Amino acid sequence: MSAHFDITLYAPSGRLWEPQALMRAETFLRQAGHRVRIDTDVKQQFQRFAGDDETRLAAIHRVLHDTQTDIALAVRGGYGWTRLLDRLDYASLARDKKRWLGHSDFTAFQLASLAKAQKITFAGPMACYDFGAEEVSAFTTDHCFGLLAANRYEIACILRGNRPLATAGTLWGGNLSMIVHLLGTPYFPNIDGGILFLEDVNEEPYRIERMLYQLHYSGVLARQRAVLLGHFTEPGTSEQVTEYSFDTVIEHIQRVSGVPFFHGLPFGHVRDKWTLPVGAPCELTIDSSGQARLVCWDYLP
Repeated sequence: MSAHFDITLYAPSGRLWEPQALMRAETFLRQAGHRVRIDTDVKQQFQRFAGDDETRLAAIHRVLHDTQTDIALAVRGGYGWTRLLDRLDYASLARDKKRWLGHSDFTAFQLASLAKAQKITFAGPMACYDFGAEEVSAFTTDHCFGLLAANRYEIACILRGNRPLATAGTLWGGNLSMIVHLLGTPYFPNIDGGILFLEDVNEEPYRIERMLYQLHYSGVLARQRAVLLGHFTEPGTSEQVTEYSFDTVIEHIQRVSGVPFFHGLPFGHVRDKWTLPVGAPCELTIDSSGQARLVCWDYLP
């Protein structure tokens, strides 16, 4: 990592369950050459949250108005952003020059920022989950700071689908549950010609299908040029229906919607993940062997 950033760690969602992970994250980032500050309320606790709503909202706005911070890095996900969306300072966010980074529950903030402030944010690692791991992923780290240090970035991988594709559009997405729960609200961005990426955790196939149907029936899927599927994990499934799998769900939704779906995006609740600029223009090409190339640009303020 050649670029060094001023990074502020803050807690917008769930309470901090592993203080040791936060310490590891701070140490790792400092040793990589970054300047790290930790928000004063990062260890607050209220019910399941990192402080009550007012405490977390104040922390977010402290980071927002801090002119020395380059990267606002969420400590962890969980749940909490939804309760704050109607009180965020979107006018200041639209002018803000920071790179806001996270995944999971962070998706709610990302979609709201795009809808209300036309603000590009970054779906990628979080402090405790990724940089606070006992063994930090070089893949995740290199792609994260490589992309955040440039205004054009190219990534490649193998994506599994049923046809080649060459397209361009707005890259957006994140956690499927968080995306669906904002449908019909002012915090859901209206993306035409998009390249939508999705991931989720602990969801059975029928629940994933139900959420995808909600995107289909609302007309969102029909307006996308492609859907890229990251990592999906099922719980210890309660219904042993072996012929009704995640792949079965995707085949069905693809047929119903007419939108091409591709599996294998390195993103989600996994160790090795790309960092993806939500709201940025991008080009996607996938050849007949599954070799995929995703190029994003003009995502830095």
